[in-house]
Amino acid sequence: MTPTDLLKDAFGRIAEDLPALLEGLTEEQLTTRLGPEANTIAWLVWHLTRVQDDHVAGVAGTEQVWIAQGFAERFGLPFDVTAHGYGQSTEEVGQVRASAEQLAAYFAATHVATVAFLDTVTPEDLDRVVDTRWDPPVTLGVRLVSVINDDTQHLGQAAFVKGILESGAA
Repeated sequence: MTPTDLLKDAFGRIAEDLPALLEGLTEEQLTTRLGPEANTIAWLVWHLTRVQDDHVAGVAGTEQVWIAQGFAERFGLPFDVTAHGYGQSTEEVGQVRASAEQLAAYFAATHVATVAFLDTVTPEDLDRVVDTRWDPPVTLGVRLVSVINDDTQHLGQAAFVKGILESGAA
């Protein structure tokens, strides 16, 4: 297994789990908060997808799927087109409203773009510095693992919220 195969497998597991998470959820469930400032499933899925889209497009030198494929217009969120959720206020979290189908479609398109980029990555590319704002500077490999980590954490959080909602404990 090559390093690229390993990365594709990790991103692929997220792509396998996300549709099942969203399946059957209503917009009301997607926007339910377990507490006054809690993240919603809609925000968690939108955010994890936006971060993946933003970060992969950044290292690939491509336009974000969010913009290039018209998802920003279709979602119609009241944020700057470059917003991806980091640092958003609780009010902004509550403004993310979308159907399960919209969220799944955006993630699927982002996953396709991610895999297309990974198909071009060589083992040597993983050592390329992509962000000098950190000490040590961030390499492509570290950036991609960071995205996977962020995605899996938020996917788990969304699954937890779904489990609470389906149990009737909310």
